[in-house]
Amino acid sequence: MAFVDTDTGELNERKLGHREEAEHFYRELKVSGKQVRVGMEASGHARWFERLLSELQFELWIGEAAKIRTKRVRKQKTDRQDAQLLLTLLLEDRFPRIWIPNPENRNLRPLLWHRHRLVQIARGS
Repeated sequence: MAFVDTDTGELNERKLGHREEAEHFYRELKVSGKQVRVGMEASGHARWFERLLSELQFELWIGEAAKIRTKRVRKQKTDRQDAQLLLTLLLEDRFPRIWIPNPENRNLRPLLWHRHRLVQIARGS
């Protein structure tokens, strides 16, 4: 991950090897009173991370992976280069943000879908 302290302008990088390490890192930021905006590529495997950031009241921006891919200078892809690119896009206000439902709405969707299916069954559709 690449990050910047906007108060000091200091750029840093850090590798978070597992979920517990990431949770500890972000909870420490919350304790220190930092305002946080996280930018990441769209992925289906980050629900726990989205829930964590929501709980901590941090801002999460999800980026459209295809548009981010077009902004890469090199064809070779590494996690470090990806992190640096995402940070650059955020800092330059060029991050290709997509809309995602908040956790409350996301939790309602399966219930609405289930209700819809029950109505279809009751109607004989």
